[in-house]
Amino acid sequence: MSESTDPRPRPPLPGVPTVASYGLLAVAVAALAVAAFTDLFSLFAEVRLRSLIDGDGGFATAPQQELDAATSLYDTAAWYQTIVYLPCAIAFIAWFFQMRRKTGPLAPDGFHRGPGWAIGVWLIPLANFWMPYRVAFDMWGAATSLPADGSPADGERYRARVWPVNLWWGLFVFSMLLNWYAGRNYGAARTLTEIKEGVVLYMAADVLHILAAAAAVYFAVQLTAMQRLKAVEGPFRTAAVKNELV
Repeated sequence: MSESTDPRPRPPLPGVPTVASYGLLAVAVAALAVAAFTDLFSLFAEVRLRSLIDGDGGFATAPQQELDAATSLYDTAAWYQTIVYLPCAIAFIAWFFQMRRKTGPLAPDGFHRGPGWAIGVWLIPLANFWMPYRVAFDMWGAATSLPADGSPADGERYRARVWPVNLWWGLFVFSMLLNWYAGRNYGAARTLTEIKEGVVLYMAADVLHILAAAAAVYFAVQLTAMQRLKAVEGPFRTAAVKNELV
């Protein structure tokens, strides 16, 4: 059978851009939503526990039944956060890896490391506070379409807005560091004041977790949309696309 009449679909050639699937994006967004919900539940439990501490006489005069209920709710919320964290991380990293593979052909010279590092960078202690950001930054740049009328005048290089990447990563890192610090303080607490301070720190960390999850969703949705647009239309925006995605 000749090539012109062969009905079998042919795989894309290496290096040819293909659009990213919405499937992994949907899974990642759902996982982030579940994680944010557990953080919200934890925040509620912390507010309830703190209200007992701030009540008349604090723990010393709180009814035992209320104290047991508040402590149990607090421990349950922490347990939910723990069991949700790993599936959420796996879902997000799976999407992250897919986007690295899909954005690679859009800018073959725009990446410092191969696609496999989109997974590996998360597993390196200490370096995982910086290297995933570099991969995300490179993906964002690769997926950014140039203006339809070309580069700015006077030979200036076109600079894409990258605040969604910076916002997501800043909130994520700060929330993780604050959560670690809150855990140290709460674990070493011996007085009522120290317990209260630990709970307040955990409340602040949970608020940052929720904000980081929202920023991660925005970053993921925007990056996926940008990749799909550039893979279909090429490196330059068409005249029909007037509004920036970011």
